[in-house]
Amino acid sequence: MLYAISNIQVGLDESDASVTRRIAQQLNLTVEAILSSTCSRRAIDARKKTNIHFVCSYEIEVDQIIDPLPNNCRKLEHSTLSPPRPEVFTRKVTAQHHAVIIGAGPAGLFAALALAESGIRVTLLERGKPVETRMRDIGRLRSRGELDTESNICFGEGGAGTYTDGKLYTRIKHPFLRWVLAEFVRFGAREDILIDAHPHLGTDKLVRIVRNMRHHLLELGVDYRFETRVDDLLIENGKVCAVRTGCGDEINADHVILATGHSARDTFKRLQQLGIKMEAKAFAVGVRAEHPQALIDAIQFGNRAGHAKLSAAEYALTHQVADKHLGQRGVYSFCMCPGGLIVPSPTEAGAMAVNGMSNAKRGGRWANSGIVVQVTPEDIVRHGIKSDPLMGITFQRELEVATFKAAGDHYAAPTMRLTDFVNRKATGNLAPTRFKPEAIATDLWQLLPHWIANPLAEGLLGFDRKMRGFITDEANLLATESRTSSPIRIERNESMQSVNVAGLYPVGEGAGYAGGIVSAAVDGMKAAAAIIEQHHSL
Repeated sequence: MLYAISNIQVGLDESDASVTRRIAQQLNLTVEAILSSTCSRRAIDARKKTNIHFVCSYEIEVDQIIDPLPNNCRKLEHSTLSPPRPEVFTRKVTAQHHAVIIGAGPAGLFAALALAESGIRVTLLERGKPVETRMRDIGRLRSRGELDTESNICFGEGGAGTYTDGKLYTRIKHPFLRWVLAEFVRFGAREDILIDAHPHLGTDKLVRIVRNMRHHLLELGVDYRFETRVDDLLIENGKVCAVRTGCGDEINADHVILATGHSARDTFKRLQQLGIKMEAKAFAVGVRAEHPQALIDAIQFGNRAGHAKLSAAEYALTHQVADKHLGQRGVYSFCMCPGGLIVPSPTEAGAMAVNGMSNAKRGGRWANSGIVVQVTPEDIVRHGIKSDPLMGITFQRELEVATFKAAGDHYAAPTMRLTDFVNRKATGNLAPTRFKPEAIATDLWQLLPHWIANPLAEGLLGFDRKMRGFITDEANLLATESRTSSPIRIERNESMQSVNVAGLYPVGEGAGYAGGIVSAAVDGMKAAAAIIEQHHSL
C-alpha cells in the first residue's frame, strides 16, 4: 500500500535511516513495515539560522493499512513521481492537419512535442540559430561587444530562458505541470527537479536538453527551420491560413501557434497593423544587483554556509512603496541567479539591456538578481508616451537606447555601487564585477526616470531591513533590466485562439500569458491540447 506523508523536518546532517525511523514512529509502525521510502518534495527552511533544515514529503510503501491516518498522511492510488501522460495527448489524429509554430522557446517546443506525438504535421520556425551556434554569438557579444540582432540572449533555439538560470519554479497550478517536469527529465534533466520546491536546470544543462528535444522532434518528422523569421500572417475571412517568412516563402497552415517570446517587437508591430486585438499590460523595469555569493550565503545561512547539502543561497524580496498614483508601488527581486553572472541581453542595434544566468552547479563567485519596479500603462502615459497597445515597448526601447548612450555608445553596462545609489552620490568607484564586455561607472540617477529610481532606492533600503547586509560596498547595480515580462497581452478566447483571428493561438510569455519556462511550456501544451481536441472530435 502506498501513502504520502508531508511536513517532515529533516536536519542537514540527518541520515535516511533516521528519517525512516521517525516516520515509522509518527505512523505507529515498525521500521520493517516500511518497505520503501522516497522523498517526493523538498524545500529548505532557513528562517532560523540556528535550525536550518529541509521540509520534506515522502511517498512510502507499507505492508499494512495505516489506521487512523494522521492529518499529514494520505493514501495514494499511484506514485506522483511518475505522472501519467495527460489523456488528451494519448489521442491520435490524422497527419493531414498542419500546424505552424512560430518560436522554439519552451511554449513552442512543448506545443510541437505534444502535436507531433499525437500525429499532427508540424512546422517549427525559429528566427534565431540552433542552441550550439547561438552560444558562440552570445560569446562574441560578451567578449567583443558585437551584437547579432537575430541570435542573442533573447532570440534562438530554447528561447530567453535557456540563457538565464533554467528556473522551473512556478506558482501556476495545472494538470500539465508535473508532466512538463517529467518531460524535462526524459530529455536529460536530473530527477531532483521532480521534488525540489525551487527546481532549476542551469544554462549548461538546458543547452543539452533543448538539443535532445530537437533530435526527438526531427525523428517525429517535424519540419524544424532555423534562421527563419516570420514577417507576416496571411488571413482570409477572419482566419489565418498561412505565414510568410523573411525570405518570402509562404507556408500554408490550419493552425498557427504564436510562441515568439517577449522580445519579438517587430512581430508585435505587424500583429497590430493586421488588427489583431491586443492590450498594454503592466510589467517591471530596474537594474541587476551583483553581490559576492559568499556574502549572500552568510546572510541566508549564517554559520551553516558552505554545508555540503546547501547549494548557493537564493533570495526573494518584495517591498511596497507609497505612491500617489497607485497607492502602493511594488519593488521586488526578479530572476535571482545564485553563483551566476550578469549578461548583456540587447536585441536591437544601439540599445542595451542586461539579464542574469547561472549554470547547474551555481558555483560562481557572484550572485545576481533583477531589482525591479512595477510599471503600469498609466505610468507610461504620465511619462509622456502616447497611449497605445505597444506603448510599453516604446518605453522599454527609450530606456535601452538611453542605457546604450550612457555606456558611451557601446554594449556595456552603466554601473553604480549599491551604497552610492542609495546615498544618491556618484563617486565613480565600483565594487569588483564579473560583467563582460565592460561595466562603466555611471550615475544611475541620471539614467533612470526618477519615478523608477526613487522607489528603487526605497525598496533597496527595505530589502536591507529584511536581509541585513544586503546594502554593502561590495555590491554593484547594473543597468538596465527591462525585459522582465511582455508589456502586451494578445487577447484570446477560451479555445486559446485570438478573439478576432481564428486559427491563431497566442501563447507563452510573448503573448502575455506566462512568466517563466514551465508556465510557458504549459501554455504551449494548452494550445496543442485545444488543437488535438478539435480534430479528435471530427
